[in-house]
Amino acid sequence: MPFLIDGYNLQKQIHKVDPEFDMPSDTYLCKILSGYLKRIRQFGEVIFDGIGPPDKTEFENLDNVEVMFVGRNTDADTVIERKIKANTAPKNLVVVSSDRRLRVAAAKRKAVGIRSEDFWPMVMSQLQRRSKPRAEPRSKHDGLTESETDYWCDFFDLKE
Repeated sequence: MPFLIDGYNLQKQIHKVDPEFDMPSDTYLCKILSGYLKRIRQFGEVIFDGIGPPDKTEFENLDNVEVMFVGRNTDADTVIERKIKANTAPKNLVVVSSDRRLRVAAAKRKAVGIRSEDFWPMVMSQLQRRSKPRAEPRSKHDGLTESETDYWCDFFDLKE
């Protein structure tokens, strides 16, 4: 499910939900969201109002998330609304915002709407879980079979 996230809306709600957590910078928030989306094997867009910082290089190499600053002539809500309308599979879309306007737009297209103050605890909970280590293949512990050993000995012209 792709996520459309109202960046500044989420930033503002974080401190309300978790008073001990200072309002994160744009880049720090996007890094947290990148980790979350990677962990749940999803991708998303974080859309911010305005032009953002002059140096946007910290936003370039984030996994599973694209960051957009909408510029001066529009606002994030309008851009998110357009993206909801233009989406070809809106039932698979998750819209994260506490703005009523965006939640109504999501509901009209049968997309999932999540309030920012409900989304943030989900993000933190997921990131605090330990990821399960991947099991190593059994063959790694068993070593090569006799026929595989013979093949490589022949390949490298080694004598047994």
